[in-house]
Amino acid sequence: MDTIPLLIDTDPGVDDALALLMAFNDTRHRVVGLTIAAGNVGLGHTVRNALKLCEVAGVDVPVFAGCPGPLLHPAPDAGYVHGENGFGDIDYGTPSRQVETEHAAQAILRLSHEHAGKLLLVALGPLTNVALALKLDPTLPQRVARFVVMGGAVTAHGNITPAAEFNVYFDPEAAHIVFEAFPQVELADWEATIAHGLLHERVLEWLAADSERARFYDRISKKTREWSADRRGDHWFAADALGMAFALEPEGVVEEETRPLEVELGHGPARGMTVVDWRRESGRPDRFRILLRYDQARFEGLIQRALAAR
Repeated sequence: MDTIPLLIDTDPGVDDALALLMAFNDTRHRVVGLTIAAGNVGLGHTVRNALKLCEVAGVDVPVFAGCPGPLLHPAPDAGYVHGENGFGDIDYGTPSRQVETEHAAQAILRLSHEHAGKLLLVALGPLTNVALALKLDPTLPQRVARFVVMGGAVTAHGNITPAAEFNVYFDPEAAHIVFEAFPQVELADWEATIAHGLLHERVLEWLAADSERARFYDRISKKTREWSADRRGDHWFAADALGMAFALEPEGVVEEETRPLEVELGHGPARGMTVVDWRRESGRPDRFRILLRYDQARFEGLIQRALAAR
């Protein structure tokens, strides 16, 4: 069976790292590139983290640096959660691999041509690179088989402001451009993440596995797991891992809804909010496949295998 080409736009970030390990471990998909955005932390850190993760996982995947900030307006990073370097502030040394010279937006377009009609595009961070690619070539969506996004908060229970989720809030203009362009977007939002928490005790068991991946992930995730335990209780929330599960094994979806969605671009308290038209009052098409429930055992199994914990 032919493998599915998988292109991941990401801003590693501890939760992105777990999602990438899941993708690297999946035999039905072949990661053809990592296009890197600023988001969780600055671009220099996210690129370096991606290179290091490829090294730890033993995969030969090209890494392309993208936009160093949002399209229009400055936004805060999440260094207070992930560590100032995005990987828990551990000193993991200089990656042995080098970043490619091609810009991430151009790589997205080139790879969409090379894998036209088959490409699975997964966006785990702010959508700046994908928006820039669309401005360079608006025909991009015609060549993408599936487009999966981790982002948004579908009933406005945000995680960076009262109404907005971090990835969309970081660059709402980019999210607007991207969401208007694609005929279908498969969305794993922050509220779905909250509904699929991972018990800290179970995560500790997985991270005790005798594997390089588990040992490395244990080190880089320690700070964010402790931050989460202190503020969010017994469960840890791995947003990008859930998005990746949705992408890799969509058959694990238990409940979903399809609706119109818009991004709020104003500069008041609702900036970055993902407004879902639950009652279909706008007359706009149902272009967003919104994940509500995913098989929890399948989700946790994907994580365990990614860490070589089973």
